[in-house]
Amino acid sequence: MNESHPEPPESSLRRLASPDHGLKVITSEDAWKKVLDVIEAGSGPIALDVERASGFRYSQRAYLVQIYRRGGTNFLVDPLHLPDLSGFTTRFGDQEWVLHAARQDLASLREVGMSPTRLFDTELGARLAGLPRVGLQGSVEDLLGVQLAKEHSAADWSTRPLPESWLNYAALDVEVLPDLRDAIWRTLEQAGKIDFATEEFNAIIHEPPAAARAEPWRRLSGLHQVRGARGLAIARELWLAREEFAKAQDVSPGRLLPDRSIVHAAMERPSSQAELVGLKNFHGRASRSEAPRWWAAIREGMATQELPALRGSGDTLPPPRAWLDKAPEAHRRYVLARDLIQRAGERITIPAENILTPEYLRRICYAPHDPSHPSAIDGQLEQLGARRWQRDLVVPLLVEAFRQAATIDEVAATH
Repeated sequence: MNESHPEPPESSLRRLASPDHGLKVITSEDAWKKVLDVIEAGSGPIALDVERASGFRYSQRAYLVQIYRRGGTNFLVDPLHLPDLSGFTTRFGDQEWVLHAARQDLASLREVGMSPTRLFDTELGARLAGLPRVGLQGSVEDLLGVQLAKEHSAADWSTRPLPESWLNYAALDVEVLPDLRDAIWRTLEQAGKIDFATEEFNAIIHEPPAAARAEPWRRLSGLHQVRGARGLAIARELWLAREEFAKAQDVSPGRLLPDRSIVHAAMERPSSQAELVGLKNFHGRASRSEAPRWWAAIREGMATQELPALRGSGDTLPPPRAWLDKAPEAHRRYVLARDLIQRAGERITIPAENILTPEYLRRICYAPHDPSHPSAIDGQLEQLGARRWQRDLVVPLLVEAFRQAATIDEVAATH
């Protein structure tokens, strides 16, 4: 439903090249204390944003924290100079913080001591409001009539000094958030969705950190091309060697040795370091300079007796398309439930994936504790992490989908 919405003509948009309320770069403790006083004197929710160096650095730390509150200016705080910003939480932890796509930024903020107790996520709010575009640039254009430049969204924010154009970009991203928040709030209020949004925002705040993957190397892009346990062992050891080196250098792993180079080496299984560096598709910034490191990893993979299983362990479900043959009853439940939730989403203008997390839908359709009792379905969804408003909406839909699926199974069994 979102894809067909026409974008406003550029001629009708006010293009912002620099923030209306200026900016100040903060690098000292004295300046930071003054920032806190200015924010204290301001009004309304406090907008925050974070710039990282994803794709350039190994860490996901914040390299710039942007703060804006009405009545003040845009403060661009440098965590390289000010690694402890916990004073902000002490003074403003009970205020409403506004972020766009908060899940992307909260871990980085918490690393420098900033943690909210009240949150408004403009990206998630836009989804719940049924807005046609939910990215920052699109929603600002649609709701505020303002055009933001995005030239520096993928920049290396660990760069110092930061160019003026980058600073303007960073300030603009946070300056628009209070007005965007208000516009989305009004839309949610008119649609009777404020309670939905509040519950979702609270859930974000209290989400536990994601559990570490048992075998993160299996996420190598193209790993499916590697055949046999020995080939997988080589890929694993190369991944581990790259991970160790990337962390030590604080460089994004893929910039040192791309996934495709690891996969290619695991497929070719070179018999010497010279053969390794001679492989046509073995390249990357450190493919030659760190060749002894990669060759040692390959030798370890060739020699180890701890061979990985051909398929990963854990409780990952097979994709639903594979259920048709292996679990046809689950497949019927899934298709019927998915379609009912999709229709409900169209009716209330909320994307289906926000009505119920797709992983939760797959799990309850694959192995429902008791498909005929609403209370059992509700309890299982609660254990998975579904919010109250979601359960109120989807439990009747799941009961109906599971009833229809059971009827189909019964009819099929009599023929």
